[in-house]
Amino acid sequence: MTAEKRAALAGIVTIDKEIMDGTPCFTGTRVPVQTLLDFIEGGDTLDKFLKAFPRVQRHQAVQFLEMAKEQLLAECAS
Repeated sequence: MTAEKRAALAGIVTIDKEIMDGTPCFTGTRVPVQTLLDFIEGGDTLDKFLKAFPRVQRHQAVQFLEMAKEQLLAECAS
């Protein structure tokens, strides 16, 4: 991961032993990013997730999904 991508990720996801025992969470919240993936896997929409977790900002969720997509596509291509 490039330094630029790492910096962008810092504004989206926080990993801190003091917050949810180091579980990756959306920055400024205690909402694990895994929860968004679980919602999507369960067939729910982004809007339903955001309504259930209003502290997560739309741009955080969208940027997280975009970065996950880019990473997965890069892995598939290599």
